[in-house]
Amino acid sequence: MSKLSQPATTPGVNGISVIHTQAHASGLQQVPQLVPAGPGGGGKAVPPSKQSKKSSPMDRNSDEYRQRRERNNMAVKKSRLKSKQKAQDTLQRVNQLKEENERLEAKIKLLTKELSVLKDLFLEHAHSLADNVQPISTETTATNSDNAGQ
Repeated sequence: MSKLSQPATTPGVNGISVIHTQAHASGLQQVPQLVPAGPGGGGKAVPPSKQSKKSSPMDRNSDEYRQRRERNNMAVKKSRLKSKQKAQDTLQRVNQLKEENERLEAKIKLLTKELSVLKDLFLEHAHSLADNVQPISTETTATNSDNAGQ
């Protein structure tokens, strides 16, 4: 029969306890888990980046704060300019494509008219040739072959 022993817990940060070891029949195995330390513990761990910012609030008059704000403001301006430039480039490309589309549509109309005119000319020519050609009779063919043999 496998016997489980009580897990050993130690108080952690922000009211969170961490289970260090868990006894199992096959041996000891370390299984880290987050559990609330007690009533009102909340149960959510705070990331280290958030902990350091909350633990040391920055003075708004400090040089470090002003430098960070200045760098942030520059980054925001740069981002907004980049966004505006991208929008302008997109608009310019849209206008170019519209102009090209109009030119191509005009070319299609012109070529369609040209095709229609050439088609009409071809049909006229084909009808005139058909009217001028006389059907060949079998009598004429027989007479011609007799004359050719003499």
